[in-house]
Order: sequence, then C-alpha cells, then structure tokens
Amino acid sequence: MATLLRGEVRAILQPAGTAQYEGAYCPKGVPFHEVRRGPFDGKADIVVRPDADSSLPKHMTFGDGRVVYEYDGRDKKGRAVYRYAPRLSPSHRAVMDGVAEVYAEHALKQAR
Repeated sequence: MATLLRGEVRAILQPAGTAQYEGAYCPKGVPFHEVRRGPFDGKADIVVRPDADSSLPKHMTFGDGRVVYEYDGRDKKGRAVYRYAPRLSPSHRAVMDGVAEVYAEHALKQAR
C-alpha cells in the first residue's frame, strides 16, 4: 500500500454505475452488464492528489487516455471511488466489439 503524502487520498476503481454507462455502446448479443466492466476495476492501491481548490480530479485516465474512470464520491473507508466511464473511454467501442466476437463464437459452439 502506498504511503500518503499530505492531502493525498486513497482511491479505488470500480465498475460503472448507472450514471456512467447509461447510453454507452453495447453491441447486439452482448449482455449489458459487460458494459459496466472496466479493465482496472478493483484496483485499490491508487493515490489521488487534490486539485489546487482541494477538490479531487473528476476523471482519471489510463493507457494514454484510452480508458477513463470518473469520480463518484467516497466509500465507507474514506477512499475516493472512481467508476469506469465507457462513454468517455475511446477504447470502449473496440473492446465491446471484441467481447461481441467472443459471445458470437460461444453461441456458435453451443449451437453445434
């Protein structure tokens, strides 16, 4: 676990909530719950530095900005909760298209 410097806050990455995934791309044949899943969900060894006005950053990006997590308040442990934001993540469509291929292959195997 990382050592906190003055003002820093521990953070955790979580799957998207309704506010983040509503209206997000979901290809035909893919259950909508797959849209909620982000590539870094559950990661909890993250530290966030507040902005100059002491508020926490609204977004956290990974992979050269291709994956975006959005601030969603604090949990019971006082950690900042960032939720996967599929509508803001440039890589989301490509990932979902890949997931759709996997579901389609699985459906073909089940049909045999």
